[in-house]
Amino acid sequence: MTERLLRHVQSAVDAAEGGIDGNINVELKQFRAVATRYDKRGYVYLGTVTAAALLIWLRS
Repeated sequence: MTERLLRHVQSAVDAAEGGIDGNINVELKQFRAVATRYDKRGYVYLGTVTAAALLIWLRS
């Protein structure tokens, strides 16, 4: 009984996390620079992702 409950709780947690992460990834892929990663340096790419996430946040 305990394992069954644990699996149920874990599947609910996984579904909730997947919904949050999945939506932002889909929205970020709409930005071509983020989806294709034109930036060579990691810190520049982080800035591009941050700017795209900011635009998504402002639109919602």
